[in-house]
Amino acid sequence: MTTQTADHTHIRATNLAAVLGHLRREAPCSRAAIATGTGLNKATVTSIVGDLLDRRLVRETQQTQNHVGRPATLLVLEGSAYATIGLEVSARGLTVLSCDTAGDQVLRWHRAGPGIDAGPARTIAAVAALTRRAIAAVQASGRQVLGITAGVPGLVNRDGAVILAAALGWRDVPMRAELVAALGRPDIPVTVDNDATLGALAEHLYGPLAGTANLIRLTGDTGVGAGIIADGKPLAGHLGYVGEIGHLRLVPDGPRCGCGRRGCLEALAGLPAILASYQARTGGPADSDPQVQLEELIRHADAQDTAATQTLAEAGTHLGNGVAALVNLLNPEVVLLGGAYALLADHLTPAIDKALREATVAPDAGGCTVAASTLPDTATPLGATAQAFTPLTQGQLPAR
Repeated sequence: MTTQTADHTHIRATNLAAVLGHLRREAPCSRAAIATGTGLNKATVTSIVGDLLDRRLVRETQQTQNHVGRPATLLVLEGSAYATIGLEVSARGLTVLSCDTAGDQVLRWHRAGPGIDAGPARTIAAVAALTRRAIAAVQASGRQVLGITAGVPGLVNRDGAVILAAALGWRDVPMRAELVAALGRPDIPVTVDNDATLGALAEHLYGPLAGTANLIRLTGDTGVGAGIIADGKPLAGHLGYVGEIGHLRLVPDGPRCGCGRRGCLEALAGLPAILASYQARTGGPADSDPQVQLEELIRHADAQDTAATQTLAEAGTHLGNGVAALVNLLNPEVVLLGGAYALLADHLTPAIDKALREATVAPDAGGCTVAASTLPDTATPLGATAQAFTPLTQGQLPAR
């Protein structure tokens, strides 16, 4: 390929990404509106829209305008041809979600297990089995699967290997490679990423605070992680190891963490630690299902049971100290509590706010607010579907 051809291909992809981005934000809209909104000339927009129509990525519709005359021909995103699949691995089980190119949900399933003690081999086998079912369902709907992304609570390198997932007991697991082999679908790209990073991406794209330039999403269902949007982009870091706030050491002689150290935030205020602390206070036998334990804790906290409220106040204080470290470093506009933290937010937030304001240097916590996510159970798989669309959003059209 000559340099001139390569440059033309790059420009074409950049322009196509701009047109798709405008349609995502503004559809339904006309070709002229796209040209005005993107700064591209009308001939370029017409050519690109022709490609998108040909690939069934957009479709024409008619909408009556507020003036006399024929209805205008407008463009909207089309979702009948392509979709992606996003997955989440957590202590509460496996979740799979599929969305099409119009942003509509194709399927959403959740299954319990295989559990945090299952080990990587059994877990990846379960993920592969669930993914194969999802691929079959998406294809049965007439859509082509453009990509698959899985979110895992831990350090994930750029090759999709899980370097450390302390809460799962995983070290150096080549998850992407093993998942690709188990699926036997080399035609479908597979990626693996940190669950909190994917959750923050979903909040940035789809939540009520979509577009917020500096946002952090904190989750603690399995490990404690922070997904970070900085200046409008997911913060990735040098090797991808970003947001591991769960291994901030708060109490040097505190409880042992899955990473081998003592007193980490994860060992003090991750959901498993919160549930264990509550059971220790009540002295009663714990149900083996974390979801049942969580529901019991919420029920007793709502009833102002002392053991429940003390447990959550203590956890909130630890979380507030962890959030303060993030706020001092990154000065986000908002910190969203995701997953189980969102469900417990009414009981965690007062202690978090108090500790945050005591531990941050900037006045009024640098303008940061703490709020519950409105996507407590779906943010990670939803962010995973968005990440799997990355080649398309960057202007790479699917193969014919």
